[in-house]
Amino acid sequence: MGRIAAFVLLAILSASCSIPAPARDRNNYPQQSRAARKAARKQQKASNKYSKQQQKAMKKSAKAQRKALKRAQKKSVR
Repeated sequence: MGRIAAFVLLAILSASCSIPAPARDRNNYPQQSRAARKAARKQQKASNKYSKQQQKAMKKSAKAQRKALKRAQKKSVR
């Protein structure tokens, strides 16, 4: 009786180990893809935010340069 139980247990374990990992996790696949999409969205949002900040900084810098140039031109005219 003990030998049969051990043999059945061994057969079940060997069968479960022989199944490829993706097939075992197939029921978890939609959750993983959802998480991946969510992470991609979050990354895209962060990238857009960073891009906006960069554009704002560039505009501010350009404005400061124009203002400084105007001031310098006013001083040289006087």
